Amino acid sequence: MRFDYSRWDKGLDSMDFSTASRISSFLAKDYAEDFFKLLVNYQDISASEAASRLGLHIRTAQDFLEGLAELGIVDKKEVHEKKRPYFRYTLDNYKLSIDLDLSELSPSGPDGSLTMLIREAVNARANFSIARSGDCFSAVTIWEGEGREREERRISLTTPQGKFLFHLPFPKSKPLSIEEIMEKAGISLDYAAEIQDIVDELEKREIIEIIA
Repeated sequence: MRFDYSRWDKGLDSMDFSTASRISSFLAKDYAEDFFKLLVNYQDISASEAASRLGLHIRTAQDFLEGLAELGIVDKKEVHEKKRPYFRYTLDNYKLSIDLDLSELSPSGPDGSLTMLIREAVNARANFSIARSGDCFSAVTIWEGEGREREERRISLTTPQGKFLFHLPFPKSKPLSIEEIMEKAGISLDYAAEIQDIVDELEKREIIEIIA
């Protein structure tokens, strides 16, 4: 058998977290290795052929192949046999690489986001727990919902986050920029992403308000 080696050099890179997660979920299937062996050794294969070969339900094989097609790992081609159309699948990428830039998960926002003016929101339904050191918070407890649907969520804080929130301006007081609060709390700018993350989370839950 003569292989087309040009097909062995294709890879998937520069992908987002969602795509990498989907690929990983397919690779994690207990039948994935046997399924890929078929795709490597067969010129093309149908869902029913793969299902019968691997002892899988045809819907399971179909979903697996369709998912790989959506990710561009296999090519999908409609064929007609006895007037009944169906699909055959051919492996398009023999080398799969997951190149995930985790820095993209850092809180995003426009340049100068540290200049954003913030303060504690009025009537914020939250309680801040004082750490043993007394100069920062250790956690914030948030109440969400009403009546019997009311739920309590407790978020543990890192030391920089606890110090930052300890110096967060009170409701209706003069707002400060994130950078000013960090400086006041003695927090290095190295922790900017960590601080921005908790600010985004608490703003989303209406514990912190942003002043336009």
